[in-house]
Amino acid sequence: MEKYIDIYQEYLLKNVVPFWLQNSRDTMHGGFFTCLLRDGQVFDTDKFVWLQAREIWTFAMLYNEVAQKNEWLEMAEQGGEFLIKHGRNTSGEWYFSLRRDGKPLTEAYSIFSDCFAAMAFAQLHKATDNVVYAEIATSTFYKILERKDNPKGHFSKAVPGTRDLKGFALPMILCNLVLEIEHLLAAEIVEVVLREGVSEVMDTFYQEDLKLILENVSFDGAFIDCFEGRLVNPGHGLEAMWFVMDIARRWGDRALIDKCVQVSLEILEYGWDVEHGGIFYFRDIKNFPPQQLEWDQKLWWVHLEALVAVFKGYELSEEPRCLEWAERLHLYIWDHFVDKEHGEMFGYLQRNGDPLLYAKGGKWKGFFHVPRALFQLWKTAERIQMKKEYI
Repeated sequence: MEKYIDIYQEYLLKNVVPFWLQNSRDTMHGGFFTCLLRDGQVFDTDKFVWLQAREIWTFAMLYNEVAQKNEWLEMAEQGGEFLIKHGRNTSGEWYFSLRRDGKPLTEAYSIFSDCFAAMAFAQLHKATDNVVYAEIATSTFYKILERKDNPKGHFSKAVPGTRDLKGFALPMILCNLVLEIEHLLAAEIVEVVLREGVSEVMDTFYQEDLKLILENVSFDGAFIDCFEGRLVNPGHGLEAMWFVMDIARRWGDRALIDKCVQVSLEILEYGWDVEHGGIFYFRDIKNFPPQQLEWDQKLWWVHLEALVAVFKGYELSEEPRCLEWAERLHLYIWDHFVDKEHGEMFGYLQRNGDPLLYAKGGKWKGFFHVPRALFQLWKTAERIQMKKEYI
């Protein structure tokens, strides 16, 4: 474990954080550039609200959890002030994208902009004790709860009553979000959201007969045989498992930990590309062609979240298969995603593991999954090492 502690800590603090510190800040208008080429050059100046919020969260989290460096807090606060000024519509919902100067480009159709805004301002409040940040985080959180049964609202293209589906992403994120904002909420609200979220993940979207997590089910939790109903996203399932493991640790629930570990291993076995290595982005549960043409790409966040899941699984259960998968995933990430020339990580690989795009950020990749995973891996490896030394 010692080697992993050193690798993840060093790569986070000496490589990934400096890359974004040096290249992402918009010193003219505020906020962050996320569309960065391999060497950090900006190739598009549009600002995507959920990536703005994620970068705020990450710098604030590093300030709160690693070291109180003024440059990290300054990055987070200037990003926060940019979003306060430009990020919401008159109803308090968060736009999807903005022009460089903050003028809105895309309406507030995505509830995930709101989710990451709530996380961002909750972390900022921890760092600064600023009540404005607390109010923004809590008001956004309660709006999310109001919208969670119909997250797209009038932006949904589906005809009601024909094939009503609910998606996995929001219940999964709520399991993590409520812990991020816990210090601003009443304890009973936190517990209710946690219980509902874990039940949705483990009892509704996880299908016992399939041994997998589906991306979409009917509102009563049934499988629906269509493109959306057959869809499996291994990365989402694995990310959810480490969220639920954190909750199970909090509850002292041994059975839930063991189930999360088992589900993680099932997803990895199902999602792993035995021919080329790496985890498929999407699969169809019946092995029909997925509608997503990018189904066989290998994505950075999928592999990093998988690695966090098996590290935490090994920490909590000492299941040897978790350690085997940890070593396999670590080697795949370091062999294929890590850019040894310019730093940070590539986001998108072809099925054979060669880079598909050499950019380090864009509309979907920013300063979030890589640093969050490296931080989680570093700290989890430390806990595993301490346990070994204590024994």
